[in-house]
Amino acid sequence: MKQIVLALATVVTLFACNSNSADTAAAVEKAKKETLDSINAVNVAKQQVIDSMNAIHHSARKSHPVEAPARNNYAAPNTVASDNTPAPAPAPAPQKKKGWSHTAKGAVVGAGAGAITGAIVNPDRVKGAAIGAIVGAGVGAGTGAIVDHAKKKKAAQQ
Repeated sequence: MKQIVLALATVVTLFACNSNSADTAAAVEKAKKETLDSINAVNVAKQQVIDSMNAIHHSARKSHPVEAPARNNYAAPNTVASDNTPAPAPAPAPQKKKGWSHTAKGAVVGAGAGAITGAIVNPDRVKGAAIGAIVGAGVGAGTGAIVDHAKKKKAAQQ
């Protein structure tokens, strides 16, 4: 058993050390691009929230006019100086997903149960816990994925 684990660790190490510097540079560039794309997506979402809040503010002001004190012509950097501009349409509110998926819950519960079982069964407690956690997480995630798939299928039928 020790020889199999040692051979497997050696193979994994050799494959991990066999990386090419060009592949690494390409991976770094890809990661940078993905990071910039996600930052841009966050900025777009932030701007949509600002636009929808401005639209709500303008519609509330039009429906309930209140005598405002005299204004100066100064406008903050992100605001509009005149009230004559049309307000942008509010962005549709995204549906919030509540809680964890069954896949995530299954992975966490399976990892915990596997770690406890592995530590009890194997004389080497740490090794048993590590192996049990990995196997348990895989089994739990698989079971949770099956439950998620069944729920999506049931929701699609209704």
